[in-house]
Amino acid sequence: MLTAPLSIDVRRGAVAALGDLLADRRIVTEGRVAIAVGPGQGDQIADHVRPSLTACEVFQVEGGTVDAAVNLGAKLRAGSYEAVVGIGGGRTIDATKYAATLAGIPMVSVATNLSHDGICSPVASLTHDKGKGSFGVVMPLAMVVDLDYVRAAPERLVRAGVGDVVSNFSAVDDWLLAADECGEPVDRMALTVARTAAEALLHQPQSIESDRFLTVLAEGLVLSGMAMAFAGSSRPSSGGDHEILHAIDQLFPGTANHGELAGIGAAFCHHLRAARLDAGTERLDEVVTCLRRHGLPVLPGDVGLTVEQFAEAVEYAPQTRPGRYTILEHLGLDKGAILKAVEEYVQAHGG
Repeated sequence: MLTAPLSIDVRRGAVAALGDLLADRRIVTEGRVAIAVGPGQGDQIADHVRPSLTACEVFQVEGGTVDAAVNLGAKLRAGSYEAVVGIGGGRTIDATKYAATLAGIPMVSVATNLSHDGICSPVASLTHDKGKGSFGVVMPLAMVVDLDYVRAAPERLVRAGVGDVVSNFSAVDDWLLAADECGEPVDRMALTVARTAAEALLHQPQSIESDRFLTVLAEGLVLSGMAMAFAGSSRPSSGGDHEILHAIDQLFPGTANHGELAGIGAAFCHHLRAARLDAGTERLDEVVTCLRRHGLPVLPGDVGLTVEQFAEAVEYAPQTRPGRYTILEHLGLDKGAILKAVEEYVQAHGG
């Protein structure tokens, strides 16, 4: 499994250098490149890049579904392309990663927003007939984040990435808990990289109005993806926090985006640690403060869920990741205890 991208370019005007990147013979030799675009800015970037390529074809990706990814993979195989460039948000990039893996060709990721760590990870989150699933894929060979295009994306999508990176704290704590309680092996490099990404973002005084902050956020998302590649799984960036978000996605689809739900899930998992294990109170306060500073939801009501609905999702959450041991599995709270914990969380942070 690839453990690090060949190239990472995060800056204003980065797309202008994409043609030079694709001319790198470590990626392509004859210039036969496919471009997969999603809705929004993808077409604009594709038009910017197309003149610099010897031969290329642009394919529309209709949503982040397994079917869309499989269809794209078939077209990539039929066209004998040397590489594919995925341009767009998380759903487009995830579908392109899966398609590139099926076709057996390298993929370059061009992110138009910073909503979650899928922009540079060995995991693709795709929807199918039975909901949403995570699929192992080859990590992008190179990635580009042009801050000019990121700034043109809806602010909500940019802010969401903060929640996904900060949730690394909860995921790392769950991984160490699984090591202590179940003997699960821990890759210390993966753990350190995931935690470093979250720490760098947590203490940034600026917000998305600043290029410096956007660069740190982009680098944090990349580091999260690299941590998963080192670990060979999503462990360093996905714990009870992501179990909760996947449960919400399944039980109450369309509630909020990935990063927003990851942030709420992480805050609640830290609350459980503080309230039930008498540990991590300082981290809980830091995470909640960070989410609020960047305008991200903290409470179930912030994303339109009642206390009862959020409790239902927490109860269902372990079923989304069978075999994964987190604070949720460790405590094993029954329905009544979960509802009480959610009520306590809302009361503590509702002010």
